[in-house]
Amino acid sequence: MKDHKDHEDHKDHEDHKDHEDRRGHEDDKGREDHAAGATRPGRGKATSWGVAAWASGVAILLVAMPQVARGRLPDRLATHWGADATPDGSLPLWAAASLPAVAWALLVSAVALASRRGAGVRGWVGATLLSVGVGLIGAQAVIVRANLDRSDWHQARSETLWFVVVIAGAVTAALVGVLLDRRATASAPPVPVIPGDPALEIPEGERCVWLSRVTNPWFQLIAAAGGLVAVAGAFAGAAGLVGNPWPLIAPFAFVSVGMTAFSTVRARVTERGLEVGFGPLGWPTRRWSAGDIESARVERRTPAQVGGWGYRLSGLGTTVMLRGGDCLVIRARGKDFAVSVDDAGRAAALLNSSRVRT
Repeated sequence: MKDHKDHEDHKDHEDHKDHEDRRGHEDDKGREDHAAGATRPGRGKATSWGVAAWASGVAILLVAMPQVARGRLPDRLATHWGADATPDGSLPLWAAASLPAVAWALLVSAVALASRRGAGVRGWVGATLLSVGVGLIGAQAVIVRANLDRSDWHQARSETLWFVVVIAGAVTAALVGVLLDRRATASAPPVPVIPGDPALEIPEGERCVWLSRVTNPWFQLIAAAGGLVAVAGAFAGAAGLVGNPWPLIAPFAFVSVGMTAFSTVRARVTERGLEVGFGPLGWPTRRWSAGDIESARVERRTPAQVGGWGYRLSGLGTTVMLRGGDCLVIRARGKDFAVSVDDAGRAAALLNSSRVRT
């Protein structure tokens, strides 16, 4: 009887231990899933729309540039030059307009398929599509410029300098794409926190990081549309299709840059304080040290309350409004600053704990 009772006690102890282990594992997993940075579900959809807009815009420009200048181009276009700068290859106008677009469509399809299957290219989608898109549009513009107002493709002038500019632009676009991909895939370490607590108990010697990123897809679409118009104007000017492209480039480029800067906000909380980065690259950045932050809280705000979308100044202080709802609000140097991010309660708790420890 005693052996049987000891066996049952041992079994109960093991069952209890297994239950505790499973519960601890689930808590850790939930903590990690929740604390890796609050990313809104719409972010993936916004990225897909941005890729679709870029892919469509590049294809339209590749076909449109030769067609718009059709009356000033020969029946065949010089598309290749030898070492002596003499044209040695040509294509019919219809082929020069359509083949680059077909090649672009095949590339976009291949990248989309590989990315969806997780074939190790997720971190290079932006670099690939940006660099190849800029390179193809630039090359098409240079070819149109070289053949413009020529009666025969053999008379096409060499545009070596412009090709060098196109290559430099494609390399720059690739670097920008790499930075965008790295920002998009960045994650933060889990924050040990119990939901609902106004402040966190951070063990001595441990460091906690909270990260959240929110994107407004409408801002991205407006920025993409403005950017495509500005790029089209720039390449039309490079191709010689318009005399002065700047009245078309300047306003749309300004709109594109402005909307891009406020299409995404990235907030990061550490023991040092709060950092808020703007735009897909997280620049420019505003910083507050933990010692300057008097308090942190969560407050529900709407665009109507703060005067609209974007970077707003109102009676409530400064608000970065990308979506209505919970905002992280800090009071520093007697002024309020709010940013609309997910998981704001966790950020406020970590800031309050960091402030107490400084």
